[in-house]
Amino acid sequence: MKGRSFRNGSVPVLLLAISFVIFANRAFPQAGQPSLRIDAQSAVLMDAISGQVLFDQNPRIRMAPASFVKLLTLYVAFDALRDGHLKKDDLVSVSQKAWRMGGSKMFIKPGERVRAEDLLKGIAVVSGNDACVALAEHLAGTEEVFVLQMNEKARGLGLKDSQFKNSYGMPARDQYTTAFDIALLASQYIEDHPEALTFHSLVEFEYNGIRQQNRNTLLGMDIGVDGLMTGYLEKSGYLLVATAKRDGQRMIAVVMGCDTPRRRTQESRKLLEYGFKNFSTVEAVKKSDLFGPEKVVKGKLSKVHLTPAEGAWVTISKGKENSISVTPEVPKPITAPLQAGQAVGKIIIQSEGKVLKEISLLSSSDVPEGIYLSWPLIAGSGLSFLLVVLLAFWLARRSRRRKFRSQ
Repeated sequence: MKGRSFRNGSVPVLLLAISFVIFANRAFPQAGQPSLRIDAQSAVLMDAISGQVLFDQNPRIRMAPASFVKLLTLYVAFDALRDGHLKKDDLVSVSQKAWRMGGSKMFIKPGERVRAEDLLKGIAVVSGNDACVALAEHLAGTEEVFVLQMNEKARGLGLKDSQFKNSYGMPARDQYTTAFDIALLASQYIEDHPEALTFHSLVEFEYNGIRQQNRNTLLGMDIGVDGLMTGYLEKSGYLLVATAKRDGQRMIAVVMGCDTPRRRTQESRKLLEYGFKNFSTVEAVKKSDLFGPEKVVKGKLSKVHLTPAEGAWVTISKGKENSISVTPEVPKPITAPLQAGQAVGKIIIQSEGKVLKEISLLSSSDVPEGIYLSWPLIAGSGLSFLLVVLLAFWLARRSRRRKFRSQ
């Protein structure tokens, strides 16, 4: 790679600064390749590892989310598992409200106690509305409080065009999302909770003697798909957010507003194949990389190494992997004092003049402010010292002359 500064092993970073990550909100430019058209109202293809959008089509049209809501319900539930507020063996009581839910169900019964793990499967595999309400009530006391937590989570994830009114996705006033937001949600959900894919990849689920199939038919096609969620509402048409992994790459495809279940499967597969066949995912910067050393002034140390705030993966057209350049930008020189982990510059990752990402560069160590003298100060101090010496010499001679005369 061109433009890479010297690097040399790993240095612990005590404080991470905010990295600047640029997401392309339109299709990656593909010279010489045919344009892609998806038969859906809205569509997004995202590289889940780099976060770059590789294709989009009306990505920010607000639509009713249908069962896409359940990804956020599961996200909050898996957060609770991670934080110890929920255990897979917890027994969850089924309320009348949960039992009465219409639409897709896992067929839990009122008054029974269901293992939390079964509810998670019931949501991930068969899109159970009843399971969503039972789990929401167990975690937050009421579904309404749980929905507040869902929206707080959505804001924290940066879902700017989404609002949720229930935990299961049936029609509700002012409940909406976009294909872009769902792609972003899916990528962060997978990153935070990769274990959830063991549930999403199940092709069927049986509870209370009732066996149901996962409606994500891409799972049975042996193309690397291991999730995530289907949906349907008359207002939104057929929806699918699919993810697949091949040879170290992971893609996320979102289609909304398809006219048939078969169409959403075809178009999702088209997006995934387009991503895997035309792009490479490259680790441009490792978190353990060192840059520098860079000159420091006014400090007890004269130099300091810099380390990235995080590793950086970028997506590039196949065949153009060697076009990536990694260039550090830091002030010359750096001025002390510095704290380990303090942001002092940035790394710019480019390809053929196009900026793909920017990552903060952090000081690898503390550099306290030192005692320093500027040249003007040194020169001035030297002159003052000389004048003092000359004055002392003159006074001494004068004193000796007076003594000699007095004799």
